[in-house]
Amino acid sequence: MKLKQKCAVITGGANGIGRAVAELFVAEGARIAILDCDRRNGEAAAAALNGRALFLPCDVSDSRQADEALQTAVSHLGTIDILINDAASQLNKPLLETSDEEFRKVLDINLTATFHFTREAAKLMIAHRHPGVIVNFSSTFAFVGSPGYIAYHASKGGVAAFTRAAAIALMPHGIRVNAIAPGTTDTPGLHAGARDTGDEAKGMESFLRLQPLGRFGRPEEIARAVLFLASDDAGFVYGANLLADGGYTII
Repeated sequence: MKLKQKCAVITGGANGIGRAVAELFVAEGARIAILDCDRRNGEAAAAALNGRALFLPCDVSDSRQADEALQTAVSHLGTIDILINDAASQLNKPLLETSDEEFRKVLDINLTATFHFTREAAKLMIAHRHPGVIVNFSSTFAFVGSPGYIAYHASKGGVAAFTRAAAIALMPHGIRVNAIAPGTTDTPGLHAGARDTGDEAKGMESFLRLQPLGRFGRPEEIARAVLFLASDDAGFVYGANLLADGGYTII
C-alpha cells in the first residue's frame, strides 16, 4: 500500500475525480477527510469507505469554513500528511458575456481557496514537524485557450503558477507541492459544461471531437496520477504540473 498510515484531506471529494481520488487513497491505506459543499454526495462517498473517511461540509471559498474544516479534520485524523486541492467551479461563458461577479466567483473557488488551503495546511504540517505533500488541481486549460471558460482558464493558469512558487517556498520545510493537470474527463462537471452550451448532447459531442484518443478521460485514470504525486514514488518531483490529458495539449 502506497499510503499506509497516511492522513489526507481532499477538497471536492464528493464527486468526479475527487471522489475517485478518495476511493483510491483509502484502498491504498490512507484515512481521509472529504471536504465539499455537496452534502448528499459527500456523505454517501464517506459512508461507502468503511469508516476510513470523514465528510465535512465546506464552502472552500469561505475562509472561516475552510479553517474550521481543517481543524476538525486534524482533530479526527490526528494530522495532515497530504492535501488534495480538487474543489473547483466551471463556467462555460465567452469573455464578453462574463460578469465581474462570475469571474470572481470562479477564481475564489479555484485559485484563492487553493492558496488558502495550501497555506493553512502547510502551517499544520510544519507545526507537527513532519514532511507533507500538497497536490493542486490545475488543468489543460492552464496551457491552452478556448473561446469559452474564460474565468476557468484564468483560475487554472493561476494554480499552475502558484504551484511552482509554493513548491519553492515550502521545499525548505520538507513539503512537496505539485499539480495535476487533467484533460477532458467524464465527470458531472463536464456534463454541466455541456449543458451551458444550451444542448447537453450536442455539447458533449463537440467536446468529444476535440479528444485525440476519441474518448474522455476516466476519473480513476486521473486518480492514479494523483496517487503517484502524493506517494513516495514522486519523492524527487517538486513544482510539476503533470499533464494527464490523452494527448490533448500536443496535437
